[in-house]
Amino acid sequence: MNNTFDLDALKEFAIGRWRLDELHGAPHWKRVERNGELLATPECDLTVIRCFAYLHDSCRFSNGVDYEHGPRAAKFIETLKDSYLKGLTDQQFALLKEAIEKHTSHHQTGIPTIDACFDADRLDLIRVGIWPHPQKMASEKGKQFAANFEEYMKTSGNDYSKLGL
Repeated sequence: MNNTFDLDALKEFAIGRWRLDELHGAPHWKRVERNGELLATPECDLTVIRCFAYLHDSCRFSNGVDYEHGPRAAKFIETLKDSYLKGLTDQQFALLKEAIEKHTSHHQTGIPTIDACFDADRLDLIRVGIWPHPQKMASEKGKQFAANFEEYMKTSGNDYSKLGL
């Protein structure tokens, strides 16, 4: 992780600012972060994945369908570039912005970090009653986790108890 980046400050900011529920709030973000940690390969930037977990839903208008929340959040994080995201390199910031912007509209990018972000979010679709499907995952690890999702839920370290699973 980047030595000058303060992930705890970003988490505290996100959790304090956006009081979203189980579907798109802190419990979901924590599961996305854990999923991202498990999906990360050596080519991935784990700092970017962790930031994505706490910012990707930051500009949702509701828990319903909102395909534009990704592009809105990508614009919003520009306001955080010199504060909560100041420890990111320009390359990390660009990856984060692209991942956030495209997570609602793209299936896959071929960029390991961004695809891991997409899959980290998709692996938590079970919270809305959608069982992750291997063909809808962007990374090889994501496809493997989705193909064996029941086992993944047991071993991921994510708390699915509040979801009744």
